[in-house]
Amino acid sequence: MEPQAAHRDGASPVAGGVRAPIGRIPVLDVRPAVDGGRRPAKAVEGETFQVTATVLGEGQGAIGANVVLCDPGGRPGPWTPMRELEPGSDRWGAEVTPLSVGHWTYAVEAWSDPVTTWRRHARIKVPSRIDAALVLEEGADLHERAAGGVPQGPRRDLLRAAARALRDESRPPVARLAAALTPEVDAVLARFPLRELVTSSDPLPLVVERERALFGSWYEF
Repeated sequence: MEPQAAHRDGASPVAGGVRAPIGRIPVLDVRPAVDGGRRPAKAVEGETFQVTATVLGEGQGAIGANVVLCDPGGRPGPWTPMRELEPGSDRWGAEVTPLSVGHWTYAVEAWSDPVTTWRRHARIKVPSRIDAALVLEEGADLHERAAGGVPQGPRRDLLRAAARALRDESRPPVARLAAALTPEVDAVLARFPLRELVTSSDPLPLVVERERALFGSWYEF
């Protein structure tokens, strides 16, 4: 999946000298960062290491984050989903693995997750019959939009089927909701989430070598 365009509303310095855009969902203090990002981090070909960042999403509902690792040719690989390292900490992390030697970059993207936000509301409102018809229609629209970002095939068809089920007035509202909350739908949305208000950090340099040097390794801050 190609990373979606980021909304970059400006930039300001943060701890350690790393600069990050201050957008609707700020991404701060991306690490590892050697000398505030002025020198490249280092890794060995095929070595897995962790990228972390502070992601501030107050007022945005559910949020997500991912790492974009770009190879020496500037080509972004499949982005790697991040997870919050401790609940409520705002510190997110993911492990990435550069597969060839050369000069790479890595950046962190943060984004609003409207489908997860909708699910939280729908699980409360639909069983309680609070604006159920409106909530189900909103969910159908979100699943159709998400399907547009999925390659043609069974996974896209699954999201479109969920949208149709949410609009199927011949079924009880709770059953319509359940059709969009299956493990299969979860798996597709985890791989191809609907992302809004995407904010990206500045890319940081990474040198990938064949053999680890005695000093100057990637974890040196």
